[in-house]
Parts: sequence; C-alpha cells; structure tokens
Amino acid sequence: MNRIILEVVEKQIRQGNPPATKKTFDRLVREGIAESEARRLIGCVVASEMFDVLREQKSFDEVRFVKALKNLPTLSE
Repeated sequence: MNRIILEVVEKQIRQGNPPATKKTFDRLVREGIAESEARRLIGCVVASEMFDVLREQKSFDEVRFVKALKNLPTLSE
C-alpha cells in the first residue's frame, strides 16, 4: 500500500475526520482484524475514492465513501 495513502488513513483516524474512518477502524479491530490490515483495507477505500474523484472530476462523495467503509472487510469492485 502506498505510504501516502496510509498517512491519509492515519490522519483521518487521528483527527476523526470523516468520523466514519475512525468508526470503521475500531469496528474492524473489534472484529479481530489486525490494526495494520484494518488500515490497509481503509486505505483501499481511500485510494478508490481518490481515483473516482480524479477520474470523474467531481468532489469527494462522503456518502459513497461511508458506504464503502461499511462494507469492509469486503472490498467492492
């Protein structure tokens, strides 16, 4: 996983912005997923959202982002 993406995940968790990132991290860890894997999974969602923002030339879609986080540990296509 790209170091920059993981830094974004760490910042989101630390700052609680968006709140869904920290909630998702805590949930995944409670479910028995290692912290490093939880960060990696969240990073996949962050990277996907960044790709969509760049590809579609649109703003960050928090609804889509939160929906993808709620589906973890399953990653959508």
